[in-house]
Amino acid sequence: MQDQKLILGIDPGSRKTGYGLIAVSGKSIKYIDSGTIKLGSGEFLDRLQILKNEISEVLNKHRPSEVAMESLIYVKSPTALIKLAQARGVILSCLMEEYSQRFYEYSPNLVKSSSVGHGHADKQGVQKAIQMITGVSQFETDDESDALAVAICHALNAGKASIPKTKKSKGKGLAASLAHKLKEA
Repeated sequence: MQDQKLILGIDPGSRKTGYGLIAVSGKSIKYIDSGTIKLGSGEFLDRLQILKNEISEVLNKHRPSEVAMESLIYVKSPTALIKLAQARGVILSCLMEEYSQRFYEYSPNLVKSSSVGHGHADKQGVQKAIQMITGVSQFETDDESDALAVAICHALNAGKASIPKTKKSKGKGLAASLAHKLKEA
């Protein structure tokens, strides 16, 4: 039996943070767990404390082999960017001691390209692709499916897995074969 790696994907946010855990064994991807950490609308420092506690709990519960996170994105509001950067900082502080050599970042375009087949997919397209890849029919939030997309992106780009092929794909990965359908949806 081949070694199994648990990959935790994180989609950071200052109000909601998504997480998604997959297992990769050989070239196959298996859904394990996912969720949304809701930070509420209270004081910003209180939300950061909730984020720290919840991320620590996820790490302790699942003990992932590797962690991947979406890198900073361009936002129009400098205040929103600063808050997102601070939330990422809290997450990184939770990872530093144990995961500093097993932490990876991916741009939003690479995450979308890896899971959907093109880098400019919308949230609905990403969610549909992740539903097909994982077999999960419903996600609580976009943050949850985005976090799974980050984990899948890492598995694919680190050469640990491949997207399952479908009969209609003629040798292409599932995401690539469905990209046109997801774009139309």
